[in-house]
Amino acid sequence: MTFYVDKEAELFTGSNALTEMVNNIFDIDEVTKTVIHAVMDFEKCPYETQVNIVLTDDDGIRKINRETRKLDEATDVLSFPVLTFAMASDFSDIADDSMNFDPDSGELLLGDIIASADRIREQAAKYGHSIKREYAFLLTHSLLHLLGYDHLEKEEAGRMEQRQADILNQIGILRSEF
Repeated sequence: MTFYVDKEAELFTGSNALTEMVNNIFDIDEVTKTVIHAVMDFEKCPYETQVNIVLTDDDGIRKINRETRKLDEATDVLSFPVLTFAMASDFSDIADDSMNFDPDSGELLLGDIIASADRIREQAAKYGHSIKREYAFLLTHSLLHLLGYDHLEKEEAGRMEQRQADILNQIGILRSEF
């Protein structure tokens, strides 16, 4: 498994640096690795995977949202899948297209996740849980999107929400954690 967590430079310097805040609270690389492994195991992904994660601020995610979705507003997280699934997490025909895999590592290319550090902090406070839990929740949510899940319809939303809860409970990252 390969993952890249890109922390935009201006967020990680100065007196209110996100890196300092996150490093004092949890190891972001360790949580990322744990969540990715848990999601891939839960979804029975038979491949080693690759995902890119960018942590930005509200201005950064608003710009990306405007450019890609024509929505001029900040959001908590955006997911940009590489793969198209006939059914969520159905890996049966993925190997048919070599473009689904990194030519150097052989890993399955899942896509990109963009998260707003501002929203992670705000939502953790709003929902009364830790920043670590909020980051893990948004990462789990986005990884499920990369695997073809969605929440546009009530039934789909319930299925996705249950998977998120089951995965986070499995790795012991609970809503009550503060």
